[in-house]
Amino acid sequence: MAALFGARVRRLRTAAGLTQAELGERTHVVSTRITQIERASGAKPTLELARALDAALGADDLLVELWPYVYRKAFPDWSRKFMALSERAVAVHEYAAHVVPGLLQTEDYARAVLSVGRTLGGKEQLEERVSLRLGRQERRGAPRRPELWVILDEAVLRRPVGGRDVMRAQMARLLRTATEHQITVQVLPFDQGEHDALGGSLTLLTLPDGMEAAYTEGAHYGQLIEDPGEVRRFALTYDRLRAAALPPLMSLDMIRSVMEDNHRGAKVPSRSERRRVAQEQLQQSGGRQLRRGGRPLPGSRRPGT
Repeated sequence: MAALFGARVRRLRTAAGLTQAELGERTHVVSTRITQIERASGAKPTLELARALDAALGADDLLVELWPYVYRKAFPDWSRKFMALSERAVAVHEYAAHVVPGLLQTEDYARAVLSVGRTLGGKEQLEERVSLRLGRQERRGAPRRPELWVILDEAVLRRPVGGRDVMRAQMARLLRTATEHQITVQVLPFDQGEHDALGGSLTLLTLPDGMEAAYTEGAHYGQLIEDPGEVRRFALTYDRLRAAALPPLMSLDMIRSVMEDNHRGAKVPSRSERRRVAQEQLQQSGGRQLRRGGRPLPGSRRPGT
């Protein structure tokens, strides 16, 4: 893919009648950087440079669209197919056990998360991964953006990734994005104790053709599950987590309280109180299912069943 990207740049540059030095000047890089890109040698182009090349060459976002494929090799093998499926998914339902999901991370939070791990090859690769992660977030604003439902373990809020200021900005981002159309955020409090997904994160993907896949991930491993029977079992696990989590409005209150360093004031409501608030929310929404357009909650029935 790096060779294909370089060939496209060379072809577009030649068609525009530009030398490598002239293209470098227009994109604010040295001519040798353009040479490296066209020969697929040296550091891969950043997303910012891909955009600059697109603009300078009038490529109509061709290079930006190719860029994620160039950068997939910056990630471990076990995550590449999951990334490919994620880009096509019409619905993403995720339980995050340790950190805020990539689609909702701020740049500073993403850099802090990606700066650790045994698969990291150095500062250059870190910046590549940060650029790719931020680039993937652009799909949230696309016309066909996926439905995103996120359950955050309470540990995600309590762990000060990147330091106090970075974490505060990250929680502010969560509060903003949770009000966007097609995004729902819940918090699973510590008082729920053990559960089926304890120790790792879980993501469920729904593709345009209705096919579903599950992805489990730990610190240094990941597993993509595509067998329908196995996926159904993971879907049930997710539904149980969602039922045990705080309702969306209470979840936002808890995030806000932690963000304001009000840890002692961030009281987790009792189970009976959570049930009462959840029932009120359902009544206010006309009895619609809490999950929009997807799998019904445990115990609910589909029309005609």
